[in-house]
Amino acid sequence: MRSTRFSKLPTFALALALASSQLPARASEAGALAATPQMGFNNWNSTHCRAEFKETMIRGIVDKFIELGLKDAGYRYINIDDCWAYWQRDKDGNLKPNPERFPGGIKAIAVYVHSKGLKFGLYTSAGTFTCEPKQENRGFPGGLGHEERDAKLFASYDIDYLKYDNCNNEKLPAKPRYVAMGEALRATGRPIFYSVCEWGENKPWLWAGEAAVGGNSWRTTGDIEDTYASMLKIFKLNVVLDQYAKPGHWNDPDMLEVGNGGMTDVEYRSHFSLWAIMAAPLLIGTDLRTIKPAALEILLNKEVIAIDQDPLGVQGKRIRDRDGVHVIVKPLANGDRAVAIFNETDTARDAAVDVAELGLDKSRQYTVRDLWSREQHPGDGSLRVDLAPHATAMYRISAR
Repeated sequence: MRSTRFSKLPTFALALALASSQLPARASEAGALAATPQMGFNNWNSTHCRAEFKETMIRGIVDKFIELGLKDAGYRYINIDDCWAYWQRDKDGNLKPNPERFPGGIKAIAVYVHSKGLKFGLYTSAGTFTCEPKQENRGFPGGLGHEERDAKLFASYDIDYLKYDNCNNEKLPAKPRYVAMGEALRATGRPIFYSVCEWGENKPWLWAGEAAVGGNSWRTTGDIEDTYASMLKIFKLNVVLDQYAKPGHWNDPDMLEVGNGGMTDVEYRSHFSLWAIMAAPLLIGTDLRTIKPAALEILLNKEVIAIDQDPLGVQGKRIRDRDGVHVIVKPLANGDRAVAIFNETDTARDAAVDVAELGLDKSRQYTVRDLWSREQHPGDGSLRVDLAPHATAMYRISAR
């Protein structure tokens, strides 16, 4: 970035000063806004910036969201991603929606989403432009240097969620860029979930949840792709960060690919199980208008969702990583334990986990419930399972 850029960014400069100051904690506000990880829909993984991404599509998604039972299962947010804006700001310096994609405006979409009892989210980037590549030397304006103006506009749209990406950031330090928008959002007085999409490049788990930033979740990785290799890589990067997640502040390994066709149903069940036990956001990334029954069944598994949404707010801890088998344990608010056993390899594996490894009382008896087969049995709490390649078994263990 050119050295003259700072003189044009008063909000950014103010944020830089605030980042080094000791601000009072806002834990209660963050906890109320994000007591459990966010759940909902984002269009990007299924549509990207294609022509089908437009007002009529989003309205149709909202209707399908209700019809398919996703709201009843706990999903709440309808978030639109990049490419909603016009390529230049208006005469007053405000962002404006692309008139071809959103002829009725963004506020009208928010009103429609809210009329269904859902919440609405929007996207921009902490840079000069968003992440969509420029075409004909034109790109979509980003928020860098416009934080206060953009936050006021978003609040006037009545948004409930902001995904703030990291493209075209002029190589400026990450934290003050995200502080600037965090402060601007809070200054509007509207509760807005703040999703810091910094890709894990500067370890946002160490700073994005601070009061100065106010992040409710932070991306821990680059973008997910609809492949088993991508899902596995991202799982491994995120699972080791369990100590940084808590109510109000969540590690975000990116959106769900379940239903997009690049993985098998077995792999999609692993994807959903692992995200749930890691207390990760559950943001559906497939086109709900054409979703297949098997994918919908995965997304509607309320017992697995309950693990993700457990009010204790603990990310599962990996207690074993050996011979391609991972064991993750998550304590639950009522004293139960959730356990996921994942076979990352290309061959079948059998796995046994005893009560000592799970931290259970050997003198007690337990009920073990398989959250995918819905079968349960009494026992001492130990587990033994035969796992197909890339499969995950998931259990809830309750004291009898």
